[in-house]
Amino acid sequence: MPQLTGRGARPSPAAASGEGASSMSSERDSETTFDEDSQPNDEDMPYSDDETEDELQSQQPPVEPGQNQINRDTEESQEQLKKDCSWQVKANDQYFCEQPQFKRTVFLCFKKSKYAGNAIKTYKYNPVTFLPMNLFEQFKRAANFYFLVLLILQSIPQITTLSWYTTLVPLLLVLGITAVKDLVDDIADILLLSSSEPNSLCYVETAELDGETNLKFKMALEVTHRYLQEESAMADFNGLIECEEPNNRLDKFTGTLYWRNTTYSLDADKILLRGCKIRNTDFCHGVVIFAGADTKIMKNSGKTRFKRTKIDSLMNYMVYTIFIVLILLSAGLAIGHTYWEQQIGNLSWYLYDTQDFSSPYRGFLNFWGYIIVLNTMVPISLYVSVEVIRLGQSYFINWDLQMYYPEKDTAAKARTTTLNEQLGQIHYIFSDKTGTLTQNIMTFKKCCINGQRYGVCRDEAGQLQSHPEQVDFSWNKYADGKFSFYDHYLIEQIKSGKEPEIHKFFFLLAICHTVMVDASDGQLNYQAASPDEGALVIAARNFGYVFLSRTQNTITISEMGIERTYDVLAILDFNSDRKRMSVIVRESGGNIRLYCKGADTVIYERLHPRNLKREATEEALDIFANETLRTLCLCYRDISHDEFEAWNKKFMEASVATTHRDEALDKVYEEIEKNLTLLGATAIEDKLQDGVPETISRLSKADIKIWVLTGDKKETAENIGFSCELLTDETIICYGEDTSALLQTRLENQRNRAGSSTHSSLRMNEPFFQGSKDRALIITGSWLNEILLEKKKKKKKLKLKFPRTAEEKKKQTEKRRRAEAYKEQQQKNFVDLACECRAVICCRVTPKQKAMVVELVKKYKKAITLAIGDGANDVNMIKTAHIGVGISGQEGMQAVMSSDYSFGQFRYLQRLLLVHGRWSYIRMCKFLRYFFYKNFAFTLVHIWYSFFNGFSAQTAYEDWFITLYNVLYSSLPVLLVGLLDQDVSDKLSLRFPRLYVLGQKDLLFNYKKFFLSLLHGAITSLIIFFIPYGAYLKTMGQDGEAPSDYQSFAVTAASSLIFVVNFQIGLDTSYWTFVNAFSVFGSIALYFGITFDFHSAGIHVLFPSGFHFTGTAPNALRQPYLWLTMILSIAICLLPVVAQRFLSMTIRPSESDRIQKNCKKYVAEEQQWKQRQSAFRRGISGRRSAYAFSHQRGYADLIASGRSIRKKRAPLDGVLGNSMTQVRDAHETS
Repeated sequence: MPQLTGRGARPSPAAASGEGASSMSSERDSETTFDEDSQPNDEDMPYSDDETEDELQSQQPPVEPGQNQINRDTEESQEQLKKDCSWQVKANDQYFCEQPQFKRTVFLCFKKSKYAGNAIKTYKYNPVTFLPMNLFEQFKRAANFYFLVLLILQSIPQITTLSWYTTLVPLLLVLGITAVKDLVDDIADILLLSSSEPNSLCYVETAELDGETNLKFKMALEVTHRYLQEESAMADFNGLIECEEPNNRLDKFTGTLYWRNTTYSLDADKILLRGCKIRNTDFCHGVVIFAGADTKIMKNSGKTRFKRTKIDSLMNYMVYTIFIVLILLSAGLAIGHTYWEQQIGNLSWYLYDTQDFSSPYRGFLNFWGYIIVLNTMVPISLYVSVEVIRLGQSYFINWDLQMYYPEKDTAAKARTTTLNEQLGQIHYIFSDKTGTLTQNIMTFKKCCINGQRYGVCRDEAGQLQSHPEQVDFSWNKYADGKFSFYDHYLIEQIKSGKEPEIHKFFFLLAICHTVMVDASDGQLNYQAASPDEGALVIAARNFGYVFLSRTQNTITISEMGIERTYDVLAILDFNSDRKRMSVIVRESGGNIRLYCKGADTVIYERLHPRNLKREATEEALDIFANETLRTLCLCYRDISHDEFEAWNKKFMEASVATTHRDEALDKVYEEIEKNLTLLGATAIEDKLQDGVPETISRLSKADIKIWVLTGDKKETAENIGFSCELLTDETIICYGEDTSALLQTRLENQRNRAGSSTHSSLRMNEPFFQGSKDRALIITGSWLNEILLEKKKKKKKLKLKFPRTAEEKKKQTEKRRRAEAYKEQQQKNFVDLACECRAVICCRVTPKQKAMVVELVKKYKKAITLAIGDGANDVNMIKTAHIGVGISGQEGMQAVMSSDYSFGQFRYLQRLLLVHGRWSYIRMCKFLRYFFYKNFAFTLVHIWYSFFNGFSAQTAYEDWFITLYNVLYSSLPVLLVGLLDQDVSDKLSLRFPRLYVLGQKDLLFNYKKFFLSLLHGAITSLIIFFIPYGAYLKTMGQDGEAPSDYQSFAVTAASSLIFVVNFQIGLDTSYWTFVNAFSVFGSIALYFGITFDFHSAGIHVLFPSGFHFTGTAPNALRQPYLWLTMILSIAICLLPVVAQRFLSMTIRPSESDRIQKNCKKYVAEEQQWKQRQSAFRRGISGRRSAYAFSHQRGYADLIASGRSIRKKRAPLDGVLGNSMTQVRDAHETS
């Protein structure tokens, strides 16, 4: 393990001098303004999610004349510096953060430091607080608290007719299981000063932070590297760091180090964040900047949303309904007892109990007695059984080998146990594109050089070949052997050297990048900031232009076997706003040239007016776009020495700016990246994952709507939509401008019709589209903000205003209310319009917008949603949806760690939903219906018995039968049905996706089903009570003894009930196994075994007060008359059910019934049927696909720093494990 040494005390914020600079600001001066004149640009990514209002305001500074502007700029720069760098850390001074100015009041006069300690508490309990806190959490659940109240009531002799253990045993079981589950349920940001690597480099992997698996490099300041290598020097280090306050921006850091009377600028490249993994570095020294809850990883953690299923909510409402029914029944029976006492009880001297209570008071006591007796209507074991079923279903998902991805040794994993049945009720799926629908493994496929397209199958003479023949790269000693290309004509052109533009093209690919290289054992291993950039450098390498090494200001390239070293004068790094990168190099003849690559939209804006091959290249880009290839334009420009010297001065000034450094650099870059000469374009393929079209087709047939939410360009997303068959040739596509017009018209109509008439109000909900044509919506993030009125708020400049009058305040409040109502109506209309489309593609959207779209559908459609993604930018969407699914892809594990379910490929989603989800929903619904039924059948017998015992709250059964009924006698069969039952096989579930619709429509468990279960249970309880009652009314046994005593009656009724409920679950079972059969008959045998044991004389001798039914079962059950009574009761209960099921399957069979009937036929067909392989379809759109830039800046700052980037130790293969091998394999197979 690498050693990490952190020096310094807990970090602390600065004194209050940096706060309060804007004390005159007022909330009323901040108003929402919309730029109504601007038209959304489909190519623009909306504002960054972490952009602040101050940043937005700073992007558009007010224009002021002369010295006023200079003075204001100076003042604002100072104030901004104070504001940005108000956090102070002093090295080797543990009391620095305890100074009075760093204290804050936490309670009354108690104060504590504003700085967090390094401890992070992610668990709920400790050994002292576990028991009280866990019990408190559990008793917050209504059912558990209800049973605690019952237990207290049962300890009151005046009202209880049940022994205390009838409630205590199940309650302890529930609390114990839940407590064990909760018990099982239950690292700082530093400034790098020096490390074991040359020039104090540090190699880190940040997959747990930003989801990116590529290796990153951090570096210390030159001065700290030189003087702080030894621990003794570290102990004497007394530098003071002033930096920004703790925040959640992983890729930004601004600060200053004050040491030895010198200031040094600090940025994100010098910070090691908590959560990153150090690679290939023996040790590193640093000073703690943020600790504990102040670290960036904890600032990003946010609050985890507690997700509950729809059935959970419905079940809770049903339990509340049962509570109400229980209270009403108890009140009615208590009134009955009051009346009985007045009419009979007070006149019957033999019933006198020495208590002179009045009849109403006795009725009051009996009310609580019946609350206790009828408590099994709300069975506490229900919650335990539900959790056990969900846990088992989760294990079935984890064990499913058909969802195992062998290439990455990734199995499906249910990361939660509470949402399984909701997988069978999904209405909308929100999917990311890159890495979710596609493989996110890039391969160079085609290119356009000087207007000529290359990449088709051609021979050396340029003639098309009918049979593809792979190019032989054996002439190139640096070729990696995994690269596939089929255009022999391009190779001939490169070898001939007759086309100077071709040389410039591949030279640009080899020199214009920020790729890192590691040479070990004669092999070149590249590490790129994005998969696209790595693919381009690998392509140039195979075509003879090999990137070999680089230093601070040089780069070495092998050009067709000849090594040359070039001076790198500047690297203009890329980001998501620039969409391009450039390098400025001095060639061997002394000429200075800028090479640039980037998205076509930004490159074409900066081309020289006279570019002869502009139209031909644009035509090639259109062709590449139709093939869903990701495109990139290449260009160059010659620069004079004087122009470069003037520009370089500005560049150096911007590079050391203390505030707004990124914006200053971008502005300087713009000055040099102009009048470019177009070289051509590259085309990279990001293949669809296997089985994506088939998966989408099946899910669509299951009436699940699929929305794609991606940050890529509209053209890329649209063409991928055609490739995965989300869009077809018959699909009518509606774009942002069309949507905006439709919504504007609808909103105007709604305003005009508001309050006019009932008829008009009904017409307001008419559909947006007429007819049943196949429609899709494609909308960009800019249009989404425009339509949903989600533009960023901007603060107005500070103005002194007189206080508003009450009338003005009222008008302003009304204005805001109307604006909010207008916004809400517009959003609802958008959701209604989008949901009328079969597919929706939202492109160029930010992570925040992804979550917003999901939230809108949840809010206005009340539909169950699922979000699936593979990257860190999908986390917000995954957490927002009812169910989040993470894919273990190329972008790390952050999406997986935030998800509810995870697996290796998108195609496994169909099995998760159509098989596991549907089965889980059916099983849970069947379990709940039966569970309510068996408890109503069991409990309501007490009510009928009340009419014959003076409503005295006496139980109809033995106490131990009441205690063990839900725990042992009837629990296992229904538990196994909830775990194992299936109406049709997994293959038939996938073959007939329409079976899934049952869950979407809530057909198997709702209030109607609940009341049917209640009615069924009530009828069963009537039969269970009155048939033995009638049989016992005037009977005599064979031995002359009367078997019609209370205890014999209780045994007969209980025995009949056990037979009925266990046989009933047998009728409800669709998938029989040995375990099911054993559970049904085993439960009956267990009942008789325990009953005979508890009714034996031996146990009565040992515990005379706990067992009163001595000899009852042996005496009663040897009477044939009683067995005939039980058989009659069972027959009357079950025969109508059998008849109803038969008639239902014969007259009105369900889809499942029909499939079960023809099951053998389908199995035979299945053996001959082969799954259709969908062709990789090309879209009809002529728009270009986007180049995938990294979410962060590249390695330009590191390269320009002058540090060595060569590693002394393990190669990247040793660092990244199988990742590099998989990438190479992917290149080879493609």
